[in-house]
Amino acid sequence: MKYAIRELLPKDDKIIEKVIRQCLIEFGANHEGTAWTDPNLGNFSRIYCTAGNKYWVATDEDGNIVGGAGIGHIDGTPQICELQKMYCLPTARGSGISHTLMDTALAYAREFYAKCYLETLENMTAAQRFYEKYGFQRIAAPIGQTGHFACDVRYIKDL
Repeated sequence: MKYAIRELLPKDDKIIEKVIRQCLIEFGANHEGTAWTDPNLGNFSRIYCTAGNKYWVATDEDGNIVGGAGIGHIDGTPQICELQKMYCLPTARGSGISHTLMDTALAYAREFYAKCYLETLENMTAAQRFYEKYGFQRIAAPIGQTGHFACDVRYIKDL
């Protein structure tokens, strides 16, 4: 199957929320301190609509949303952005669409920021290997107040 990415549209808000929630359930992250309780989940078109903040969705040949990724600012850290809400459904994993999402997100991030930060969970080992292939380096302490206190693995990358 072929996949494509495009910028998020307001009509996508609830669909990408459902995709993200499905992935969070899969990894046991459907609890407080993760994206599960993020008050902006389901309102991405209002959040990712200013310079330095953008979200893309991945679609299959039928136009169904199968994943997404965003770049967003971190309050108090003007030179550091965060790779946010990068998730793909199992059917899209291994297809290369995650690479397209990452390449697009990082290219955009370079326009506004010097570094890119991300948070994930220890049990998301495939995601960690993926991030490391892109040059993300694991760090011990969180950056900023993302609200995702349950995320126990953090990375940063020079852009």
